[in-house]
Amino acid sequence: MRNAATALTTRVVATALVVIVIGLLPWLSGRDPALSVLRARSAEQEPTPEAIGAIRSELGLDQSPLQLFGRWFGGVLRGDFGQSWTSGDEVLPSILSAAGVSLTLMLAALLIAVVLAVALCLPTLIRGARGTLRTGPTGVTASTLAAVPEFLLATLLMLGFAVWLRWLPPYGWEGGQHLILPALALGLPAGGFLGRLVDDTLPAVFAERWVGLWRSAGCTPARIAAAAVRRAVPAVVPLFGLVAVGLTGGAVAVEAVFAVPGIGRTALDAAESQDLPLLQGSVLILVLLGVVAGLLAQVARRRLLGPGLRDEALTLTMPVTTVGPLQRVVPVVCTVLLAVVIGWGLFLEPLELDTTARLAAPTWAHPLGTDSLGRDVLARVGHGAAATAGVAVLVCLASYVVAMVAGFLPSVTTGAAETANAVPPVIAGIVVAAVLGPGTIGASIAVALVSWPSLAAHAAALVQETRAAGYLTAQRAIGSSPSWILTRHVLPAVAGPVARHAVIRLPAIALALASLGFLGLGSQPPAPEWGASLAESLPYVERAPWAALAPVAMLLLLAALAVSLSTLPAPRRTPVVEAIRG
Repeated sequence: MRNAATALTTRVVATALVVIVIGLLPWLSGRDPALSVLRARSAEQEPTPEAIGAIRSELGLDQSPLQLFGRWFGGVLRGDFGQSWTSGDEVLPSILSAAGVSLTLMLAALLIAVVLAVALCLPTLIRGARGTLRTGPTGVTASTLAAVPEFLLATLLMLGFAVWLRWLPPYGWEGGQHLILPALALGLPAGGFLGRLVDDTLPAVFAERWVGLWRSAGCTPARIAAAAVRRAVPAVVPLFGLVAVGLTGGAVAVEAVFAVPGIGRTALDAAESQDLPLLQGSVLILVLLGVVAGLLAQVARRRLLGPGLRDEALTLTMPVTTVGPLQRVVPVVCTVLLAVVIGWGLFLEPLELDTTARLAAPTWAHPLGTDSLGRDVLARVGHGAAATAGVAVLVCLASYVVAMVAGFLPSVTTGAAETANAVPPVIAGIVVAAVLGPGTIGASIAVALVSWPSLAAHAAALVQETRAAGYLTAQRAIGSSPSWILTRHVLPAVAGPVARHAVIRLPAIALALASLGFLGLGSQPPAPEWGASLAESLPYVERAPWAALAPVAMLLLLAALAVSLSTLPAPRRTPVVEAIRG
């Protein structure tokens, strides 16, 4: 009961803190909210002192930020979210309509993600159930899909199916046909991510003793496969809820490409125009969705684990430690390719303009061609590695450390994780940029603030299952100290899988940094940065595809390196040996 009360308190505190910080956005940014509202209402009207004063009086901006927040929150408790500062419309119907659109899109994308995840895991599941599971690199296709930029995938889907083939509408939200392309753009990367995590867990499950016992007892492969899924899924069930909420609020880029009036795009537009009631209402709805998804995931996980979790009678999945030759070669090849491209590009000038060779095809002078301004693509890729991949590694490491700490304090950190996951990275970037200004540091902090929840949820699930393992009950019975159990059993069992998860998320973190750079919240032009270079080249993708494919290829190489590194397990002693030595 105490843990449940603590978790509820952290959820309430985290939600209130996020909404309060969002409410302080105009004052944090130093911009006059009255001027922003005036420009949003009418770009032609002169910002005279009289006009600005009238808006300030109308909106009550002569009050302090806390007074404004108190008035807004009091209305929320009565079911009144106020009126939009820019349009004058009631906020609640607007955000409910936008949330309905995003939930519809989320459900369609989640269905695609689940179907894709099942398809990616099916070969491992079938071979494992039959006892013919082969060791080697797994999850390459899944992780490659997870690393594809969503806004690039959305653009390519639009070009392919809407512009060239004309099978589907390119934008809008009027019928079922308008749902297909944005759902695919969101569902394919999410399915790759979920499929990779489950596929990483299944070999360890099939290596457990009960599988051999069931097979020798005559159980059918179908029954063994069903039991393996039930054993493997609980550790990643919390991530399903986080992914669902991320699809709801984090789909800003996809909603912008397809002109979908969803809750993420609504929040972004409100942030840009400093429409506080609409922004606060949108963020509050997103956070509440995150809390509900987290609670549902916890309930589902407890039902899947059954009485084994309550009775501390679970078995601990051990990672498969066999390493094939290809697993050793792939990371070396990816590292060499990245080093060659980056090293070559560092010897070239990324800012030099060649006006006579704009969007030029690859030549000896420009091995990867030039962009729309005549700048060498190879040079910009090489110099942009530090701003993208280097910073992404640091953010990934920081997120891993935070997640490991949070995983051992789930009742305290669960609410903060659900809340942080519900905030779109773009909104976090806007808030951080308002405090620190746009730049690499601000973008790094913003991405770090929203990148640790999935790792923390994974760590918390593994900690709970490990502590409920049957062999640890025996350890406690023979008098092993809590510190021995923590350092020798729980921590090693959690650190490895979460580290592999963190490495898998490295390309996604690099992409998030790139997206903030594209929106002007990260590295500022003309700094060479992969995401900004990709965004600048997208309008010319039909005429000069090499300019857009170069940063995409680097992201995919980074993803391949992350996948190959995540499939290199470290041999460790079994719990039985540790129990004897304890």
